[in-house]
Amino acid sequence: MENKRALTLAMNSVLAAGLLFGAASVSAYEAGDFIVRAGAAQVDPNDDSDPLKLNGGVLPGTEAEVDDDTQLGLTFTYMVTDHIGVGLLAATPFDHDLEADLSGLSLGKVDAGSSKHLPPTVTLQYFPMDSASKFQPYIGVGVNYTKFFDEDVDSELETTLGLTGGELEVDASWGWSAQIGFDYQIDDHWLINASVWYIDLDTEAEFKFDQPVVIDTDVDIDPMVYMIAIGYKF
Repeated sequence: MENKRALTLAMNSVLAAGLLFGAASVSAYEAGDFIVRAGAAQVDPNDDSDPLKLNGGVLPGTEAEVDDDTQLGLTFTYMVTDHIGVGLLAATPFDHDLEADLSGLSLGKVDAGSSKHLPPTVTLQYFPMDSASKFQPYIGVGVNYTKFFDEDVDSELETTLGLTGGELEVDASWGWSAQIGFDYQIDDHWLINASVWYIDLDTEAEFKFDQPVVIDTDVDIDPMVYMIAIGYKF
């Protein structure tokens, strides 16, 4: 919640700065323009999981949870026409902690592990404003591919369950994505940006132990991604 408030305050600040310094005339978007943006990007999961399964058997009253993370976000837009662009979302790797809610086993919540991921997302963007406008809102729809890596099992989960040798695997995900945002041009090249994505992200997390024991669950992460950035138009 504090990260969301910070991003909201920063978004308001960059918009105010754009209004203050945007008095000079600018040439807005045209076919062939290339726009690069860099700033803070937060992945905020709307997570919902099936109950955990132990060697295929359901453990009632259990679930997995995923926390949020903020990293350097990068976006790129190529204007195919004055109103249509192709956008790409990229970022430095996001690092998420995973938590197991074992309330159904009277064990409470425990740290279960962690995983990094990269969420490249391609969208077809529509810019409805006239090309003379310094304020350029846009909407987009597209596809996301999320690759998980550097997965680790937390020792707290092993200790709580009396297990050893834990390994974690989180499956990659394909899903659709929707986006809304705006650019505000400060001059012919520099701009400020704020944007939000919804990403359909479903995966399976599998914990393997030496005993042998396998704990797995399907997780709908479905995050919102919030970004504020400074951009440059070529």
